[in-house]
Amino acid sequence: MRGIVAMLAATSVFAGMDALVKLLMADYSVIQVLFFRAGFGLVPLAPLLWRSGMRAVATRRPWAHALRSAVGLLAVGCFFMAFHRLPLVQVTAIGFAAPLLITALSVPLLKETVSPGRWAAVAAGFGGILIVAGPDAWAGDLLGAGAAFAVAGTVLYALVMVMMRDMGRTEAAVTTVFWFSVLTLVLTGAALPLVWQSPDPRAWGLFACAGILGGTGQLLISQAVRLAPASTVAPFDYFHIVVSSSLGWLVFAEIPTLNTLAGAMVVMASGLYVMRSERKSAAPRHPAPP
Repeated sequence: MRGIVAMLAATSVFAGMDALVKLLMADYSVIQVLFFRAGFGLVPLAPLLWRSGMRAVATRRPWAHALRSAVGLLAVGCFFMAFHRLPLVQVTAIGFAAPLLITALSVPLLKETVSPGRWAAVAAGFGGILIVAGPDAWAGDLLGAGAAFAVAGTVLYALVMVMMRDMGRTEAAVTTVFWFSVLTLVLTGAALPLVWQSPDPRAWGLFACAGILGGTGQLLISQAVRLAPASTVAPFDYFHIVVSSSLGWLVFAEIPTLNTLAGAMVVMASGLYVMRSERKSAAPRHPAPP
């Protein structure tokens, strides 16, 4: 239950960050947005580092953090580009395929066993993605790129979740978030002079809020996958669409299409089936009473 609560809180926080990023991407490059997202994302770690010192982020797996950070940076960058081109709720709905991809990736990477029923749910979920996108999402340079970025971000995000599940056996959440933020600052900072635009006071506030929300969400999601199996907590990411659609309507006057809602229902149903199947397979089996 603690893992599920952490995932619900993380998805709510990330939905707020998504809306702020969409606002910022109208005027600033993705590199600059990623840089400040990572920089201000270190703020939630300050109390933990103050109490524990740098030993809290010490690691014996630097290369695992480097790989996870590189994949995570690409995933976040793809989603940011998608938010700039598509409605919030549509990108969120496409991202709902992540739990299904986690199920598929857990077989080769975590050596987990997946039943035929769960494989069928994964296939149905991918059909739901096509419904969410709809024929118009792939038409034209702008919208077509938005859908492609959303799908790429979803695949990379699922890979990050599986990697975090494996790293969670030895690495604390604060360690994972710290090294992701630091490595993101280094990589995006190298290119920042090429795209720099001086933020106005409003933009500084948006950058700060987006970074703090992102850092908090990362801590929560790292805790979630450490407290419970990734295939159990990931479906609760679906709460994201409630917050995301609300913010899209309130901030951007975006109204979800029937395609988006219908496809999201298919993907959600598939994910919930996977979660139910996972819980059944994980339940202890006792001998029948005499």
